[in-house]
Amino acid sequence: MNSSPHGRPKPPPALPTTDSADGADRRQAPFPARHYLNDGHGLASWLLTRDHKRIAILYLISISVFFFIGGLMAAGIRIEMITPRGDFVSADIYNRLFTLHGVVMVFLFLLPSIPVVLGNFLIPPMIGAKDLAFPRINLLSWYLFMIGGFLTLYSILIGGVDTGWTFYTPYSAAASNSNVVPTAIGIFVAGFSSILTGLNFIVTIHRMRAPGMTWFKLPLFVWAHYATSMVQVLGTPVLAITLLMLFAERVFGFGIFDPARGGDPVLFQHLFWFYSHPAVYIMILPAMGVISELMATFSRRTVFGYSFVAFSSLAIAFFGFLVWAHHLFVAGISVYSALMFSFFSFAVAIPSAVKVFNWTATLYKGAITFETPMLYAYGFMGLFMVGGLTGVMLATLGIDVHVHDTYFVVAHFHYIMVGGAIMGYLGGLHFWWPKMTGRMYSEFWSRVSAILVFVGFNLTFFPQFLLGYMGMPRRYHAYPPEFQVLNVMSSAGAFVLGIGYALPVVYFLWSLKRGVAAGANPWGATGLEWQMASPPPMENFAETPHVTRHPYEYPVAAPHAAGALTS
Repeated sequence: MNSSPHGRPKPPPALPTTDSADGADRRQAPFPARHYLNDGHGLASWLLTRDHKRIAILYLISISVFFFIGGLMAAGIRIEMITPRGDFVSADIYNRLFTLHGVVMVFLFLLPSIPVVLGNFLIPPMIGAKDLAFPRINLLSWYLFMIGGFLTLYSILIGGVDTGWTFYTPYSAAASNSNVVPTAIGIFVAGFSSILTGLNFIVTIHRMRAPGMTWFKLPLFVWAHYATSMVQVLGTPVLAITLLMLFAERVFGFGIFDPARGGDPVLFQHLFWFYSHPAVYIMILPAMGVISELMATFSRRTVFGYSFVAFSSLAIAFFGFLVWAHHLFVAGISVYSALMFSFFSFAVAIPSAVKVFNWTATLYKGAITFETPMLYAYGFMGLFMVGGLTGVMLATLGIDVHVHDTYFVVAHFHYIMVGGAIMGYLGGLHFWWPKMTGRMYSEFWSRVSAILVFVGFNLTFFPQFLLGYMGMPRRYHAYPPEFQVLNVMSSAGAFVLGIGYALPVVYFLWSLKRGVAAGANPWGATGLEWQMASPPPMENFAETPHVTRHPYEYPVAAPHAAGALTS
C-alpha cells in the first residue's frame, strides 16, 4: 500500500460530513486557533475545568508523579537484592519499601492509569459526544484521587507501612508503629474516585452515543472500558468496606480480623481478594482495548472476530469475580472449594486467549508497519502470554502450593501488570499523543525506549521465575548466596527498564515545543476521534456526528468488513 517517506502508511483522505442539510464538506481544520490546551490560561482554569480532556491531562501529570515515586522504591528494592546480605537497608526499612512500592504502583498508578487518562480523553470523542455525562463529578473524582494520594504519601513521610500492599491481618490489625490508618484512609478515598469514574463511563456509553452509534459500532477500546467500569462500580465498594472494618478494628478495638480479639484473619483475605482479583482486570482490560485499536491501525485490517473480542471483555469481567480464592489455596480453605476456584481460574483464561488469537488473526495478511505503538502492542502480546500461562500454572493446586509466596508469584504478577498494563498504557500514550498535543515525538528515540523497556523487563523478571521455582521466598531482604547471580541479573534489568521508562518523559516534553505538527490523523486511523483536529477543540465536534458504518476499515481490510466510520 502507499507509504509516506517515513515508512508510515498515508492516512486516507478526510471524510466529509454528509449529514448536514446542505451536504457541504465540513472537515476539521488541522490546527484550530482555539483548542482545549489554549482555551483559558492560568492555574485556576485548569483546576476548575470540567472539560474531560483537561481532566485527563491533570490525571496524566498526577499518575506520572506517583509512578516516579513507586519506581524509586523499586530501585531501592533491587539495590538491596544485589548482595545476599541485607547491607543497603535494614529488614524493617525493606518491609516499608516493598509495601509502599506496591501501594503506590497498584492503587495510584496501575488501577487508574489507562481509564483516567486515555479513557477520560477518548471515550467522548470515540462515541461522538462532547463530554462525559457528569463533568463536575469527573472533576470531583480527580480531587478525590489527589486527596487519597496525598494521604498515602503522608504515611511515607511519617514512617511508612510495613504490612505488605495487601494489608494482611493480623499484621495490619494489631496495634503497631506502622501507619496503616492514614494509608488505608488514602486508599479508601481514592476508591471513591474509581467508583465515580466507572459510573461516569457507564452512563456516558449508555446515554451519549452519537446517532447511529449502536453497540456493535463501538470501538473495542470503549467495550473494554465499559467492562472495566462494571468491575469498578461493583467491586470497589467491597474494598472500601473492608478497609473501613480494618479502621474500626485498629481505632476502636473491634474483633473482626485479629484472632487475638476473636476475629478471623482469613475473612480479610476473602474480602480483600474479592475486590483485588477483579481489580487485576481493571488494570488489564483497558490495556486490551488499547491493543485492539493498535492492531487494527498498524495492520490496516478490521479486527478479526470483532463481536468475540467485545464479548470477551464482558466475560473476563464476569469470571473475574469468581476466582478470588485461588489466592487462598494454602490458607486452609476446603479441598472442594479449592477445586472449584481452580476450575474458574482456568476458565478465565479462555476469553483472554480469545483476544490473543483474534489479534493474531487480525495481523494475518495485514499491511503491518512497525511504528512505536505497534512495538508496544507486540511487547504486550508476548509478555501477557507469559503472564497468562504462568497464571494457569498458579491455578493448578499442586504447583501453587510449591511456589506460593515465592518470587515465582512476583514474576507472574509483574508480567501481567507491568508487562501487560504498562505496555498497553505506553502503547496507547504513544498512539494518541499526537491527538492530545498536536505534535509528533521522535520516532527513533521512542523505538529505542520501547526496545529498552521490553529487554529490561524480561531481564528483570524472568530470572525471578527461576528464583521462585528454586524456592526463594519473596519479601526477604537477605537470601542464600546461591541465588545471587539471578538477583544481580534482575537488578541489572531493573535499571535498563528504568532508563526505558525515563526516555518518554524526555522526548514527550521535547515534542511539546519542537515536535513536528501531527495533523488530524497521522496514523491513518478510522475512529471518530481522528476526525477531530489535533489538539481537539473544547467541544470536540462542531456538529454531532452521525455514524453509519463499522468502526474499522482499511484498504486491505477483510472482505467481510462493514466499512469505516463517517461523520
